Amino acid sequence: MATGLMHRLKRPTKMLDDFLVRASLAGLGVALAAAPLGCFVVWRRMAYFGDATAHAAILGVAMSLALSTSIFVGALVIALLMALTVNALSGRGYAMDTLLGVFAHSALAFGLVAVSFLSGVRIDLMAYLFGDILAVSRGDLAIIWTGALLVVALIGWRWQALLTSTLNTDLAYASGIDPKREQLVLTLSLAIVVAVAIKVVGVLLIAALLIIPAAAARPLSRTPEGMAVGAAVIGGLSALLGLRAAFVFDTPAGPSIVCVATLLFALSGIFGIVKRAT
Repeated sequence: MATGLMHRLKRPTKMLDDFLVRASLAGLGVALAAAPLGCFVVWRRMAYFGDATAHAAILGVAMSLALSTSIFVGALVIALLMALTVNALSGRGYAMDTLLGVFAHSALAFGLVAVSFLSGVRIDLMAYLFGDILAVSRGDLAIIWTGALLVVALIGWRWQALLTSTLNTDLAYASGIDPKREQLVLTLSLAIVVAVAIKVVGVLLIAALLIIPAAAARPLSRTPEGMAVGAAVIGGLSALLGLRAAFVFDTPAGPSIVCVATLLFALSGIFGIVKRAT
């Protein structure tokens, strides 16, 4: 009887361990996916583009719930359509920042309105807006890591071409590289990252996880490859330390991860200032 009691007492501990391991692996997977792409977002000054694509994902969530399909598929489809539409319309009478502003806010608004029309469906809207990394399942982990490895492979395959088209479009054309094709690669990668990160940090914080680790890695890096690796390390540390902070202080996990990333960004900025002064 004592053995049975001890077994029942140990069961919650094991569940908690599994729960934290899944959350940690999810955070590391998203950090890995966001790191190389975040570098290009910073270099190309595409921060608002990432924000608009992420906001559109809430419309994909509503569509998925209405059709009883995978949240990942719905978010991926809508995020990709959003990014492709902005690309197609840019330069046709509208400035890029104007288009991004219109699409970002309207997509989020339409998504929230669409969710309100879903009858008979219980939805925790805060989980999709700010993430719910603590509720990540094994199936979610498989999706996150598959998406992360796909993004890393895609960016790695086109790395040199992406770098060349980012630095100079004329040089890219002279080298036989089509900058529009490379922009399409970034667009596809961004849609995948948004789809896999929605469960971890939510649509309102995805852009932060893309930009902040890459920006923090910039003063610490000498090469583009070093910056990508540094962004991955900083993103991973942000996820793990943010989860720890959320556990200790009983704060929301997604925002805690972003807060830690911001502190690391501040530290790297101070390091950069000191380095330039010496």
